[in-house]
Formats: sequence, structure tokens, C-alpha cells
Amino acid sequence: MKRSIFCYLCVVLLGGAIFTGLSPEAQGAKAPVFSDISQHWAKTTIESMVEQGILDGFPDGTFRSNEPVTVDQFIKMLILSYSDQHSNQGRSWRQSFLDSLSVENQSILKQDYRYFDFKPAQTGYWARPYVDVASDLHFLNKNRYEDFQANMTRENVAEVLFYVLQETEFLEDEAFSHSVAQAYGDLTSASERQQKFMSEALVKGIMEGYPNGKFGVGQYVTRAESLVILNRLTDKTKRISVKPVVGSLQRYVPTIGGGQKVVVFPDQRMWNAYDMMLEAGKLRGTNFDMLDTTLRLYKDTAERTAVLQSKAKEEVALWLDPTYNTYGITVQLREGTLARNKEPIEMFCNEIFGNNAIAFHRWFDAVCVEVEAGRPLASKQIKLGTDTINVLINNEDKTVSFSIAATM
Repeated sequence: MKRSIFCYLCVVLLGGAIFTGLSPEAQGAKAPVFSDISQHWAKTTIESMVEQGILDGFPDGTFRSNEPVTVDQFIKMLILSYSDQHSNQGRSWRQSFLDSLSVENQSILKQDYRYFDFKPAQTGYWARPYVDVASDLHFLNKNRYEDFQANMTRENVAEVLFYVLQETEFLEDEAFSHSVAQAYGDLTSASERQQKFMSEALVKGIMEGYPNGKFGVGQYVTRAESLVILNRLTDKTKRISVKPVVGSLQRYVPTIGGGQKVVVFPDQRMWNAYDMMLEAGKLRGTNFDMLDTTLRLYKDTAERTAVLQSKAKEEVALWLDPTYNTYGITVQLREGTLARNKEPIEMFCNEIFGNNAIAFHRWFDAVCVEVEAGRPLASKQIKLGTDTINVLINNEDKTVSFSIAATM
């Protein structure tokens, strides 16, 4: 009798360990062979992420791939996806994740969550540790959720992805995102705010539509889908490539960290100005960087290093803002700034203004000379051809910014 009871208890304990992924008792065992995923389209991803301890199956040996994932389950899996599991079943943040965070968020983890152990709460609401850390990192606004045990919709997931990407990577060009999302007819049934979230998830290649040509607005995200989505979020090699349309005004531009994004230019004029910026930077040897649609010009190598470490400001920035069809020049007038950067600035302005370039150069030089000499000037606006130019002046630190907008 005692032997039978002992055997029974062993079976119960072993069986109970399988369900750890969605319950407060999560332990993260090795991926079991589930009885209901042998033909499932996400079988490989499911087994891989279960092996990483992201979530597990159920006591009856099933995974139940098509069951909806709840908000708290998704947030827990999101947090665990940015950590590594060790042989002792403990976890720690991935270094690549920590490096992707802002200084503020790194400080939050280092100070407010220095004892965070990636485990569910033993008293109170089991998912609270995961929701709290996600909220403090600005991955979600927990006040927007009335019930964290509700099923996660496609819009809910896209919203979380949007804010995670905003904190860990960069957001794609809004015009390009919108052009990609237009292929899915049901997106218009969502609010404008939700469409922004879903467009970003689509253009990043993290979410995709269904074979029927719809995004699935209002539909619940399944357990299997959530794992595939999180796998793409945390592993860029798994993402679906979204490329610019050949022959359009869409093009790749470089981003911080050596990546690239697609930007849509409003017209050929700005497209050509971008090409000229690439050439203008080369005039400074190695003392420049082209990131997004901004050309940064540095005094020297030391300044370049300091700027990239967010410890200084570049002496000149030539920039484009495709969303608002605006061009710009920002100059920090230190000794020798204008002399070092005269050729790149003139090359850029010649492309923008054409026949009006000489008039602009005269005004640009006059303003900069006065500010550099310490003679205060007020910000002003002028018209030059079809452009409206606003000059913003900070006399205290001798910074001048020329914002050039095409008159519609």
C-alpha cells in the first residue's frame, strides 16, 4: 500500500512539473515531446522556446497550441525571452538586451530590480513581478489593462511590441510602415492608434497577416503564435524581410548599431539631397557619420567618439525630415567650425537651393559670424524662393539651426 502511494505521488509530482510555464510554479524544464504538436507549423519554435524555459505544456502531455494566450502569460514570456536560463535553473538578463536599453532603463534594472529573480510571486498575484518590470521599462502601460487574465488580441500584442521596440531598437519610418500595412484590408477597422502599432509590427517583420489577406484585427493570439512572435522579436534573424519597392522613393538608410531601415522620401528633391549628403560627408575624411537621415560632422576623432558615447554634441548636423518635408542645418559655432565644414555645408545647400544657393550662403554666413562673435541675434523667418526658412538661435551656447520647409 505504502509503495503504491509513493509511486502515485511520484507520478503526480512529475506530471505537475510539465505545466510550469503558465502557472506560478514555472521552473523551465527541458522541452518535452508534446502529443499534440507533431504536425503543427510552429513545432520547432515551440520545442526550442520551451527548452529555454519560456513556457511549458500541460500535465496531460499536451501543449494546446491553438488556445489563446492571456495578457499576463504574454508579458511573462516577453520578460523571460530577454533572459538566459542557466544549468541551475536560475536566469539572468541577456547582455545584448541590457546594451539595447537606454541609460535610464539600465539604471532601473540595476537599482530597482537588482534582486529580480524572474520567478512568479509566491504571495499575491503570481504575474505581478513580470508586469511591474515591463511597466517600469515602458514596455506597457499597466493602467490600460482592466484584466491581465484576459485573452490577448492581435492589437494588444502589436501595442506591446511597439513600445518594446521603441525602448530597445528604433521605430521604422511611419510612411513606409503605413504603405506596408495597407495590404491588409481589415486594418481600417482598428483605431488610428492601433493601426500605428500594427503597421510597426508588420514592417519590422515580427507579425504577419493571414493567407486570407487580413491582419486579424480583433482575433486572439494563440500560444503558438505568441512564441513565434517573441522569437522574432528577440532574434532578428527570424524576422520576415520587408524591402523597399524598386523604382519608388523608398530606400534603406543606416541606423545606430550597424542596422538599416527603410525611409520614404516625399519627392525627388529630398532623395537627391540625401545622395548629396553622402558625398558631403566624405569631404571630412573619417570625421563624419551618416545615421538615419542625419549627417553628423565632427571636429576630430575624439569628438566623434564622445558623441557616439552621448558625452558631447557634433559641431555640425545636416539633416532631412521626410515626414514633414523639411531640411536643416544645425551648427555649434566653436573656433574653426565654419572653416572645417564650409565645403560640406555648401555642397548640401547648393543641392537644396539651386539658383538661390548664393543668397542663402550670404545670409547663413552673416548670421553665423554675428553669433560666433557673441553678438546676440533673435530667431527669425525668411522666404527664399519656394522655401520658408526658420532660424533658431541659442546665443548662450552659440548654436544656430536653419530649418528649411518647402512651401506647399
